[in-house]
Amino acid sequence: MSAIVNCTDRQQSELLEDTGPAGRVFKPGHRWKVLGIGVAANAAFSAAFSGIPATAVVLRQGYHLGNAELGLALGLLGLGVALSELPWGLLTDRWGDRRVLLIGLGATAAWLLVMAMLVVPTRTGIPGITLLSASLLITGLLGGSVNGSSGRAIMGWFRENERGFAMSIRQTAVPLGGGLGALVLPSLALAFGFAAVFGVLAGASALSALFAWRWLHEPPTAGEGHLASAVAGPTPLRNRDVWRIATAIGLLCFPQVAVLTFASVFLHDFVGLGTAAISASLAAVQIGAMVMRIWSGRFTDRHGNRRQVLRLCSAFSALAFAVLWLLVLFGPTAPGGQLIWLAVLPVVLIAAGISVSAWHGVAYTELATLAGAGHVGTALSLANTFVFVGFFLVPVAIPGLLHLWSWSGVWLAAAICALIARPIFLRPA
Repeated sequence: MSAIVNCTDRQQSELLEDTGPAGRVFKPGHRWKVLGIGVAANAAFSAAFSGIPATAVVLRQGYHLGNAELGLALGLLGLGVALSELPWGLLTDRWGDRRVLLIGLGATAAWLLVMAMLVVPTRTGIPGITLLSASLLITGLLGGSVNGSSGRAIMGWFRENERGFAMSIRQTAVPLGGGLGALVLPSLALAFGFAAVFGVLAGASALSALFAWRWLHEPPTAGEGHLASAVAGPTPLRNRDVWRIATAIGLLCFPQVAVLTFASVFLHDFVGLGTAAISASLAAVQIGAMVMRIWSGRFTDRHGNRRQVLRLCSAFSALAFAVLWLLVLFGPTAPGGQLIWLAVLPVVLIAAGISVSAWHGVAYTELATLAGAGHVGTALSLANTFVFVGFFLVPVAIPGLLHLWSWSGVWLAAAICALIARPIFLRPA
């Protein structure tokens, strides 16, 4: 390879892609298989993380739970992810993405299978709240392995001018898997019980692990030397810029979580929409988020303006939630107020939800680039720790805001979070 001096940059890059560690040969398109593995792994866990809460009504009935017990059980699922993200990320940078992803997906599949056999209501008994909560906590602890390891694999296999696009595609797996889980699991729980729910989720994790075992390897430019150097450089936990972006990511997720968890309640209770209109609005948010994540990744790859886009998304999100806040405050007293609720509020909510969900791939790419190749897993996991803290705290905080200030307080708080995130994101170099 060293003898070929006069190649074009593209030919050199493809040549690097062809020859991997230990003489393993990869075709130039192998990186797309790696991206597919990242999408499959994230979608499988997202189906569990978002799909299990979608069965809340059946879960409450089947396990004989009160609302407080239900909230505790579901909250511990998110808390488990928040607690385990950073340790999994550190292990990814030390052991490599293949090993951590195989261990994490395999252990998640095995645990969900145990739950399908032992932690489900039967004719002879119903598991208690302690067993259910502990089981969901462990599910979160194991599932926290997916984000950092799959992100590190994609950053290693894709070139700089492709990484934003690739990471954005990976991030579409979160709404994709969550949507599929929310669509399938409640009906599955009603028809066949929670043994089928946990069994299907175990199968999805096992299938993703099989894909990783077959096609996920260290990139051609890496190998054992790369793994050895992973802990040699400065840790991103001492990098102020890494902490800034991770904090901003977590903060900007707070209003996103508010939309994901309570938009349906808002549209039903305040706007007065029916089930079909609510479903269409939430579907529009998820589809719009997927499209904008892919577009923003491709756009920033071409123009090299990730930081500008992140600050712009924060500002636009703050503006959209501020408009929503004003409409909630003054819409009822304005002429034709009821028409405003029915026509304008859902549109503004959809715009706010898309804007606050469009930036994930860009932010994670910028964060991984700042951390350096040897510390991608740690940096991505640090950010996701903040994200899942939001998934734990926001659903707990919103009922209190509703009690004190109604929906105007909820959307004003969302606007403030997005506005604060903007200056925390780094200025363009």
